[in-house]
Amino acid sequence: MKRLHGKVAIVTASTDGIGFSIAKRLAEDGANVVVSSRKQSNVDAAVDKLKKLNLEVLGVKCHVGLSEERKALFEQTIQKYGKLNILVSNAASNPAVGGVLECEESVWDKIFDVNVKAAYLLAKESLPHLRKSKGSNIVFVSSIAGYDPFELLGTYSVSKTALIGLTKAAAKELAPEGIRVNCIAPGIIRTKFSKPLYESESAHDEALSRIPMGRLGESDEMAGVASFLVSEDASYITGEAIVASGGMTSRL
Repeated sequence: MKRLHGKVAIVTASTDGIGFSIAKRLAEDGANVVVSSRKQSNVDAAVDKLKKLNLEVLGVKCHVGLSEERKALFEQTIQKYGKLNILVSNAASNPAVGGVLECEESVWDKIFDVNVKAAYLLAKESLPHLRKSKGSNIVFVSSIAGYDPFELLGTYSVSKTALIGLTKAAAKELAPEGIRVNCIAPGIIRTKFSKPLYESESAHDEALSRIPMGRLGESDEMAGVASFLVSEDASYITGEAIVASGGMTSRL
């Protein structure tokens, strides 16, 4: 029997990159997985790819910053599968580059609304469902930038530090109920979202100089960490941020 057999998982921003790889891996490990993102066309394309692999998935359009769409996400999940065991909050935004003290207030608000506030609200709104099953899990996707801020991603980096704090605070509150809360802090992963960090030759060389393993990470490598964290293999782990960065500095 696969280790996530019978589990139901929601993965936000899961039509591409790390989110898609996590959704795919959880489904491969036996979970029924709800795939979501802001655009219906992206949801449909991702679901089609996963169903061609004979994986059990449901696609739901969801902009995590909109309360009515978050509500629909949970409602459709319960309507289809009858329960929820796992929430993976992966959605993130970074509409501008630059240092943290150069950030416009409107940009700061947008980054924190999506990266932190929406993650918090998803977790909060998932609890009535997670509490109905034993061994439920929440996983936030942070970043190595939450530990060691990137110069061009100042505000984004701070938002990812906040997710590490949210993980620790929520884990302590929910531990007595048997709900585990953990976090993944990916390094520089080969995705569309991270392209500015490695697409030019100079940026690529700079990125590799910071990674002791000497290569970029792959989305599937993050998926393995997520699957471990929500499985019984990690039954005594909560409140932790698992850094998967090829050896990049990861201490606050």
